[in-house]
Parts: sequence; structure tokens; C-alpha cells
Amino acid sequence: MMSSRRPLILISPNIEKKGDEFGDLSTSLSETYQDALMSAGAIPLGMPATTSPELIVDCVTRCDGVLLTGGEDVDPRIYSNGLSPRLQRTVTITRDGGARDYREMLLVEQVFAQRKPLLAICRGHQVLNVALGGSLIADIKTQMPHAINHRRMDRRSQVVHEVRLTPGSLLAKITAAQRLGVNSTHHQAVGSLGFGLRASGISADGIIESMELAPVAKDRLPFLLSVQFHPERLAARYPVHRAIFKAFTRACLRS
Repeated sequence: MMSSRRPLILISPNIEKKGDEFGDLSTSLSETYQDALMSAGAIPLGMPATTSPELIVDCVTRCDGVLLTGGEDVDPRIYSNGLSPRLQRTVTITRDGGARDYREMLLVEQVFAQRKPLLAICRGHQVLNVALGGSLIADIKTQMPHAINHRRMDRRSQVVHEVRLTPGSLLAKITAAQRLGVNSTHHQAVGSLGFGLRASGISADGIIESMELAPVAKDRLPFLLSVQFHPERLAARYPVHRAIFKAFTRACLRS
């Protein structure tokens, strides 16, 4: 690490309909995210379940970087003029009725306004794309029937397919690799790219597995990496996935 100081990482948590304590609507944060960040030298801090713009501004001001995590689907009304009934049946929105979507859209806005490093994972990868004006593939199996099975929940902590990395991209530099073995637990994917983003990793069937800032937008943030897979579930066993959190932590420390 560059310093003994540990950067503070604001993590946007998942929402559970019934928490363990009283059965209330609750926030949920897998320890795998926390472990990966702490092992890299950072301090993880869960974000409160608020949609107050003022509180979100304050949260981002006080942190050194932001992590967007996995969870349910983004409400398609945000990025689509309407899905077919068949596609709509495949969508599961957040347990708070979409409040998490709104909160994370505000969070992404503040990340750019305050120029904080950003790491986006799985749902976070999709949220980032939608927040910047992009679209989603609502259900890979329905819309891309010849694609591989990307929803391998049975092997959520194992490598199940490869991603081809763009030479010279941020992820290629971090991992020092041209191909990266990843896990896969999603049924949706990035469609058209949001403003200022470029694809930096593609699976064999054409799914966008990682994004970063395009050259025209590279100065908008000190660090932005967005991945469809879950590196936090692989970081303990695979140095290339651990390197993602180390690079993010270094960027947060510099900022």
C-alpha cells in the first residue's frame, strides 16, 4: 500500500424484504465484498437505504470511493419504452419497489460530480450503464437463445467461462492478461453502451463483461471499472481477481 491510511469505501447494499431481526425491509451486504476490500487494505462502509439527495451527496463526500454491488434487476421502465409480457415476466425488481434503483442513479450522479473512484459489480455494472443512458438485455436466454448459460448460481464461486479483454484496457493492465476466467450469475446484460463508456471485456457469445471510460471521457473519473461477474467471490483464490480490488483501493487512496 502507498500509505498506512486505509481508504473508506462506500458500498451500496442489496435490499431484503424481511430482515432477520424483526422481519422489516432491510439492507443486506455479503461479507465477500467486505473481505475483498479489507484484504486490499480498504475499510468498507455500507450505505444507508436513503433516497435523500442531500444525504447521498454527504455520503459520497465523506468516502474515498464507491462500490456498486449485485442484486435484483433494474426496473425496465428506466431504460426501456416497454417490454413484451414474456420479457416482463423474467424481471424481478428490487424488494423496495425500485427505490434502490433511484438511490443508485443518484449515487452514480454524485460519483461523477465529485470525481470519486468507482467499481461496479454485476447489477452495479448494469446500473452504471443505465445511469449513463445505456440499455439492458432484459433476459439473455429469451433475447439471445444461442448464448451460453450465464446464470450459473450452482457455481457462483467458481470460474465457468472466459472473457476476452481489450488489449491496453484498464482490466487487461490490472490483471496482466488477455483472457480472464470468471464466474457468472446473471440473466440480464448490458445492451447499448451508456455515454462515455466502452466495452473492455467480451464473452465468446458477445456479452459485455467489463466496461471502462472511453478515451473521450477518460478524465471524468480517476478510476472506473465495471464488471458483470463477481470478482469478490474469486479474490481469495485467484490473484487476478484480487488485483481488481487492490487497484481500486490504490485509486481510492490517491483520490
